[in-house]
Formats: sequence, C-alpha cells, structure tokens
Amino acid sequence: MDKIFESVFANGMKVGTFFLCIAVCLLSGLVLSLMSFFKGQSSKGFYITTAILPCVVAMVIALVNGNLGVGIAVAGAFSLVRFRSSPGTAKEICIIFIAMASGLAYGMGYLAYGAIFTLIAGLFLMLLQFISSLTEKPMAKDKFIKITIPEDLDYTEVFDEVLKKYTTKYELVKVKSVNMGSMFKITYHINLKNSKFEKELIDDIRIRNGNLEVVVERTSYDINAL
Repeated sequence: MDKIFESVFANGMKVGTFFLCIAVCLLSGLVLSLMSFFKGQSSKGFYITTAILPCVVAMVIALVNGNLGVGIAVAGAFSLVRFRSSPGTAKEICIIFIAMASGLAYGMGYLAYGAIFTLIAGLFLMLLQFISSLTEKPMAKDKFIKITIPEDLDYTEVFDEVLKKYTTKYELVKVKSVNMGSMFKITYHINLKNSKFEKELIDDIRIRNGNLEVVVERTSYDINAL
C-alpha cells in the first residue's frame, strides 16, 4: 500500500514511468478543469490552460533533474503568463496554484499525492462555490450600467428618478472622463426590479444623456475593466 505513495522516479526516469506521469497529469488537469467549470464563468481558454498546466509544470520539474528551486522558478513564470494579458479573478488564481501544486508533485514522481491533492482541493473549491452561489443575487437582475454623458451634465442626481423607478437599489461606483475630457462615463451597480424592463430603463436614460452610449453588463465582469 505504501508503495503507491513513493516516487515513481526513485530509480530514475524511465520510458514507462515518464508516460505514466504524463497520463496522470493530463487526467488530473482535465478533472481540475471540469471542477473549476462548476458554477464558474471563466473563459474557454482558461479551462484549457487549467487542463494542460499540471503536465507542463511536471515536465519542468522532471527535466531540471531534481533542482526543485529552479523548477519552481520556471513553473511560476509559466503560470503568470496568462495574467499579464488579462486580469484574473481570485478564484482563477487559486485554480492556477492548485494546478501548479499538483504539477510539482507529479514532476517529483509522487503521482498518488498529486491526484489526492487535486481531488480534495477541487471538491473543496466546488463546495465553496456552491455555498457562494446560494447567497448571490440573481444575475439577471444584478447589473452594471455604464452611461456616457456630456461634461456639462451634473450626473450626481440626473438619473436618480429613473433608477428609483426601475431598480430596487443602485450605487454609483465609478466615474471616468473620456474623449479628452469632453465627456464622462459613469458606472452604476444596480439591481433591477424586473429584468423585462431593461430596455425601458435604457430608453429613459438616453433621453437624459442626449442619446449617448448606454451599456448594461452583468456583475461577473471586473469593475476595473469597465
């Protein structure tokens, strides 16, 4: 029984153990990717990356011939590439580190430890995501609305009447000057009374902002990108 928890590379890397490690890595990555998909809203590319990352990290660790410090440095650099072009959520970063940790275990030959860790971490992540979803507001009603207005329009109260009519609550969360300061783009976090009246809300806002751009987006988007 204890032998399954020993490193398959204890006697050096051989062809059979190499392919066994790759197979377990790919299967583990696929399982983790499917688990992270549970009640998730990440991009398709992120799930593909999650599936392949343990295998990549394992190869790095295996090829540095036991130099764990070098392996971790290189694998860490690989894991951060994705976040240089697109900001990741806390959940996505956590999944990346789970994939890295399992890849480290596989690269050192500890297949059983890596598989057990992936299952436990993935199941716990699913549990937390399920608990979190029970307390979330319905996505159809919880929105961000971005409104473009002329610079001479006082945005502090001009939309209050409309927002009170169509929402249960609203909050101004961001103000940004655009078009070289000739316009403002303001962002509200709103909760609609009824999602069927979304078009009426937009039409009423367009009357007040001079028919400029109005965008409604779901709250799963990063507010810093709005």
